[in-house]
Amino acid sequence: MTTFSGCYTALITPMNCNRQVDYEGLQQIIEFQIKNGAKGILAVGTTGESPTLDWNEHSKVIEKTHEYAGKRCLTIAGTGSNSTQETLDGTEHAYDAGVNTVLLVDPYYNGPSSLEIRKEYVEPIARRFPEVQIIPYVIPGRTGTQLLPQDIATLHAEFPNVRCVKEATGDIKNMELTRQLCGDDFDILSGDDDKTYTMMIAPDIRASGVISVISNVAPSALADMVHYVLDGNEEAASVIAQALQPLFNIVTVKTTEQTPYGPVACKARNPVAIKTLMNILGMPAGPCRQPLGKMTRNGIEVVLASARKVYEANPQVLQPVEDHFGVDLKDRLYNEKYIEGLYYA
Repeated sequence: MTTFSGCYTALITPMNCNRQVDYEGLQQIIEFQIKNGAKGILAVGTTGESPTLDWNEHSKVIEKTHEYAGKRCLTIAGTGSNSTQETLDGTEHAYDAGVNTVLLVDPYYNGPSSLEIRKEYVEPIARRFPEVQIIPYVIPGRTGTQLLPQDIATLHAEFPNVRCVKEATGDIKNMELTRQLCGDDFDILSGDDDKTYTMMIAPDIRASGVISVISNVAPSALADMVHYVLDGNEEAASVIAQALQPLFNIVTVKTTEQTPYGPVACKARNPVAIKTLMNILGMPAGPCRQPLGKMTRNGIEVVLASARKVYEANPQVLQPVEDHFGVDLKDRLYNEKYIEGLYYA
């Protein structure tokens, strides 16, 4: 069975101006990822706007990702949903297309217990597709549900094809318990860019990599950071982690906005900020699907400040974008014309 270590990119789904999937842009960003060290590509995760792609689009993006990536890196299909039948159908389609690894986000909104998630969701998929690697994705802040370490360990003991989890609880104790119960022959992948380094060096967690949002724009740096830790060079990895910190801070952007009725908190959640940055940098990205929309001007300023800080202090982090897409990063980051239309007036 596959082991999971390295940097895997939770790929955005590029759209054209009419919010239809841009398959030419998809191929371009996949080439960029592979050229710059991504171990694998997750197609149609939350970052890829899975909630707003219909299942025909969903399946086609997975097919095309696998086709464009070929055998050069691993394709992971995001086939999870809050309906087991939909997940079975989506996983079958991915498997028929040649994909043998799927990510199953905990079922959202309808609120199954951890026991139900195990018995009524992950088990049916793991049992029906024994040749497909199943990666549960635990992110209670998004889903309102959580597959607990005890149930993950039960799955791992019963099904050889459940030997990895994408961990985005933000709860160190939860991660430590997962490692304790699941043992050494189980991979924990970080689902939070800013916690990856800590999760990898922590002796009671020992994460083996990350499924990353920020690797959409900085795959080479993320891959280097992960591999330095895996090779035992924590000092070199720490230097890269610090260089990337400003970008980690924009996965979610929080601002306070003024309205005629008083101030309100505004949270631009993934993938709004990363798509905005990719558009600024001149990469294929396009708009988000509704109900996601744009950032505020304050939010744009946060994104710009973070990207400029990285560009000025550690230009090598974003240099591959300039090289691959033929853009002038200095112009893109400091010319106001590139943010036009990207924020609410």
